[in-house]
Amino acid sequence: MGVPLIQSYRVGRYILAQKLRGRKRYPLVLMLEPLFRCNLACAGCGKIDYPDETLDQRLSVEECIGAAEECGAPIVSIAGGEPLIHKDMPAVVAGLVERKRFVYLCTNALLLKKRMDDYQPSPYLTFSVHLDGNEHRHDESVCQPGTYQRAADAIREAVAKGFRVTVNCTLFQGEGAEEVASFLDECKALDVEGVTISPGFNYERAPQQEVFIQRRASRQLFRDIFRIGKERKAKWTFNQSSLFLDFLAGNQNYQCTPWGNPTRNIFGWQKPCYLLVSEGYAQSFNELMETTPWDKYGVGVNGKCDQCQVHSGFEPTAVNDTFIHPLRALKVALLGPRTEGPMAPDMPVSPPPQGPSHPVFPLRVER
Repeated sequence: MGVPLIQSYRVGRYILAQKLRGRKRYPLVLMLEPLFRCNLACAGCGKIDYPDETLDQRLSVEECIGAAEECGAPIVSIAGGEPLIHKDMPAVVAGLVERKRFVYLCTNALLLKKRMDDYQPSPYLTFSVHLDGNEHRHDESVCQPGTYQRAADAIREAVAKGFRVTVNCTLFQGEGAEEVASFLDECKALDVEGVTISPGFNYERAPQQEVFIQRRASRQLFRDIFRIGKERKAKWTFNQSSLFLDFLAGNQNYQCTPWGNPTRNIFGWQKPCYLLVSEGYAQSFNELMETTPWDKYGVGVNGKCDQCQVHSGFEPTAVNDTFIHPLRALKVALLGPRTEGPMAPDMPVSPPPQGPSHPVFPLRVER
C-alpha cells in the first residue's frame, strides 16, 4: 500500500498554494518533540543525556496543537524521546487528526501493543516505527536485546488492526548493502506502508561518535543497495520522494532546506534545525522564520553541516525540485536511482573555523 491519495493530494495542494503566493520559505513537516524522555538508551541519541529536570518536562496538549496551528504545515512528525510515554499523547493525536493534519507518531514500539487501543485507525495517523536494520543491527544500535522482535510483533498487530504503519531506519557505520537489502525485504514482509531511510550523522550530544557514517561512504552504500534491489527486482516501497533517494545515491547535488521541517520542542522553536542544539531557540514560529540567519547554514557554508544528508533537511529540497522537474522525478520513480557512472559533484566543504572555541560537528539523523 502506498501513501493514501488524500495525503498526496492535500500536501500537493498545500505546496502549490505556497508557490502561487510567492512564499520562498514555508514549512512542510512540523517536527514536534513534546518530551525527551525515552525507555531506550541508544548509542547515537543526543537526548537521553539531559538532566532529569529536563527529561521530566512535557509540552501540553495545548502547546502541541498550538504549534501545529502556528506553523501550518500539513504533516506533523511527533518524535522525542518516546512519545508513547506522554500520558496526553492520545489527546494530542486526536486534536491534530481533527484538524486534518497527517500525523506520523514515531515510536520504538516497545509500548505500542499496550497503548494501541488509545488510538483509532485513520488515513491521518501513521505509526512510524524505528528499526535500524535487521535484528542484530537494530538491537545493537539501541543497546537492548529483544527490541527488534517486540517492534516487529507490534507492527504486525497494528497492520492487522488497520493502522497505517511505516518503518523509520537510520544506517550507521559498518552497514553492508546486502544486509540492508535483506532488511528491506523483511520490511516488505511486515506489510508496512513504506520505509523512511537515511544515513546517520553525528549529533552533537550523542555519547558515541564513532558509529556515524560519512557522506561519501553513504552515497556509495545507497548506490549498492539500490543496485541490489534492481537485480532482485525487489518492489521496496519508500516513504520518500524519488529525487531524495536519487540524492542519497549521489545523483543530485542539493542544498539543505532547514525551514522545511521546523522543530518545536520543550525549549521552543529550534534554530535552524533539530540537529544543531547550540544555535538557540525562538519563542514563536514567526520569530524562527524571521530571525534565523538561514544563509549561515548548509554544506560548504557551515562546518557543522558539511557531512549532513539528513532527511528532514534535504527531503523538502527534493520535494521542491519535484515540482520544478516533474518528468525527472517520474523517471527516477519508474526506473529507480542511477547506480553507475559518475556521481554529481558534491559541494565543497567549508574551511574549518579558526580557534579552539569553534569545533566542527558532523550531523546525524534523529530517529
